Formats: sequence, C-alpha cells, structure tokens
Amino acid sequence: MTLVPPPFDPELAAALELIKDVISPGLTMDDITAMREGMGIQMLAELDLTVGGFFELDERTVPGPQDAPDISLFIARPTAEAVGTRPVFYHVHGGGMVIGDNKTGVTAALDWAKELDAIVVSVEYRLAPEHPHPAPIEDVYAGLVWTAEHAAELGGDAERIVIAGASAGGGLTAALGLLTRDRKGPRPIGQVLMCPMLDDRNDTPSAHQMAGLGVWDRTANDTGWTALLGELRGGPDVSPYASPARADDLADLPPTFVDVGSAETFRDEAVAYASRIWQAGGVAELHVWPGGFHGYDGFAPQAAMSQSTGAARLNWLRRLIGE
Repeated sequence: MTLVPPPFDPELAAALELIKDVISPGLTMDDITAMREGMGIQMLAELDLTVGGFFELDERTVPGPQDAPDISLFIARPTAEAVGTRPVFYHVHGGGMVIGDNKTGVTAALDWAKELDAIVVSVEYRLAPEHPHPAPIEDVYAGLVWTAEHAAELGGDAERIVIAGASAGGGLTAALGLLTRDRKGPRPIGQVLMCPMLDDRNDTPSAHQMAGLGVWDRTANDTGWTALLGELRGGPDVSPYASPARADDLADLPPTFVDVGSAETFRDEAVAYASRIWQAGGVAELHVWPGGFHGYDGFAPQAAMSQSTGAARLNWLRRLIGE
C-alpha cells in the first residue's frame, strides 16, 4: 500500500518552497562537511543574542565527562536584578547529531527566558561521526551536572531546571532525562522535546510517508543515526541513551512537553513516546501541528502555525515553573 503524505499547511508550504534550493531533505554522509561550512549557523553572528540588552552573555569551559575533553557552555543571564533565584533552561542544540553548536537554535530558549525571567545554559557536545555514541550524550550529561552544581553562582535555582531541545537536541534531551534518572543525577522539573529525533530504526509510517519531502527525510535520518551508531544502527543492541525510543521503561520521568508536525519524519515516534509516558503513569502534553514540516517554526517564525506553537510551549513552561 502506498502511503500518501499529509499535506503541508499552505503558509508553511510557501516557506518551504522558498528554502527548497538551499536545504535538501536527503542529507548524506558526503554532505556533512559542506553543511557544517555552509549552512546558516553563521547567520547567528547577525543575531542579537542579548535580545536588546536583556541578557548578559558568557561562555564557560567546564569539565567534560571523565577522561574526555572539557565542554563549552553558552550562558545567558538577565541583566536586571533578580528577586530570588531564577529558573534555568538547559538547552541542547539540534543538527542531526552531525552539525551545530551551542548557539544553534538557542533563540527559542532565549525567548522563553525573556518572558519568564530565567537563565539559559546551552551545551556544546561533540558531533558524530567523529565522536559517535556515547560522546554526545555524555557531554550533555556533564553539562547538566555542572549547571546543577553551579546554578546558585549563576543566580539560578538548581531545583528548577528544565531541559529542552529540538530535533537531535530533542532526542538528546529525552536521552538525558533517562540517563539522569538512572544515574540518580540532577532532577529536572520538566523536559521539552521539540520535533525530537528518538528512534534509530527509522521505519515508522511517517518516515516512509515523508521520504524526499520537507527538510529531513529517511535518507537524512539514516545518515544522522549511522554517524552516531555506525553498524549498530537499527540492530538489537542500541542503547536507549542513544535512541530513547529503545527504552523499556519510561516511568519516573519529569513532566514532558512533546510537539511535532503532522507532515514530518518524526511524527509517529514523537507520538509514540508521549503515549508510552502516559502508559507508564507519567505526565506528558502532546501537540501534533497539522501540516507542519520538520522545524517549521524556525524556518517560518511569523507563520500562524509557528506562532501558535510558540505560545503553547510558553504556556506549558509558565504553568510548570509557576510564573
């Protein structure tokens, strides 16, 4: 049976048409170097990450995992004097496990922090394929441990850390939730999984439906997971700390926000993850945005769907941290 893809939202389809010549959905291993050199990460230099002076910015080099290099944390703190300690948004960047840095996609977390008077800490992790699993998740965990231990000196509250990420960062955030639970490490009060990359098996109906469409399809997904896992990808011996969909137990996770577009590769694995949290007795809020392609809110931030998406995330965070 042929799987017919769901239609893109008309406004988002128009945005996708504008970027189709710049971003191909079918990333291959041969494309990684060019993507690192040429993709719009450099555009970050043009962004005002102080958000008009609201934040003071810092870059800290902190200890990485045992016997591994130090890691870099991008830190944004409100310049205004605080009344008490602030919540902390610990951000994990996207990029298919193979591209990006600690400023990639951080503007979403900065927007939340400006609205909710919070601190942002964004972690830089080693990228695949040069650094396969477990290097990325171990770096992300080391950054969370440092953040929790040093929250007070940043003006933050170690008891009010929210972990968050999009795409590969969403997958690593989910993996971090599992890893810190199992190691009895810092306990986030919530996790935000935006269009998360959760399942190395890459065989859901949505993955097949969206082949060749959008900005990240099955070919690109194969590339990212193979870079991370090598020949283990898709086999029986993949760790849940690499591919969270492999976890047997999703109990005792922090309250979780999951969102995803209906017209993207990761739709079904994201829906399944939220469902399994409920089945394990946990708390999750799930949004499936009709006609959304992967990362649409970043590519078309002014679109009505993107505005609704951002508002839903912010409302959930406001309830979570009690603002």
